[in-house]
Formats: sequence, structure tokens, C-alpha cells
Amino acid sequence: MSKLTITGNIKVKSEHVDFVKRELLKLIPITRIEKGCIQYDLHQDNKDSTYFMFYENWESRDVWQAHMANDHIKTYVDATKGMIENCWLHEFTHHEFTHIG
Repeated sequence: MSKLTITGNIKVKSEHVDFVKRELLKLIPITRIEKGCIQYDLHQDNKDSTYFMFYENWESRDVWQAHMANDHIKTYVDATKGMIENCWLHEFTHHEFTHIG
């Protein structure tokens, strides 16, 4: 199976940016050591501080789905409930890509 690339787009309500950013940053070290994680990088838009994007590479879709079921993801979802305008776990926009070259 080919490597899976994910882009996850998160739009935060402006009054919650600092809190959500701290919660997102907590996901990075624990996710990077997960089985099958190749790359897990968080980005914040230079012009719109309420917009974040994860760029992720996984060994397969199965390991990414296992990541999404982990307790630290559930903890993030619970902690940020009502603070997200548009997110993969709260009406998230994400794209799945297969590496072809």
C-alpha cells in the first residue's frame, strides 16, 4: 500500500486561538512517535491566525485511522469542543492523497 498524505484544515473561533493552539501543539510529540507516522507538522496561517493546517504523512490509511482513534485525539476533541469553526473532528475539512512520484 502507498504512503498516505493528509492535509487537515482547522478554523478556530478567534476568541479561542491561543487555547486551541496549545492543545494542537500537545498532539505533535505523542503523534510523531506513533507507529506508522512519517511526518506530522502543524502550520498557522501568516495572515489569519485562526487558521491552522496539519501536513501529515503516514505509512498507510490504516495507521492514520488508528491515530484518529487514539485517546490523545479524543482528549483534544473534548478540550476544544465549541471552539472550532471548521475542523476534521468538528466538521473538519481534510484531504487524503496517495504519493505517486
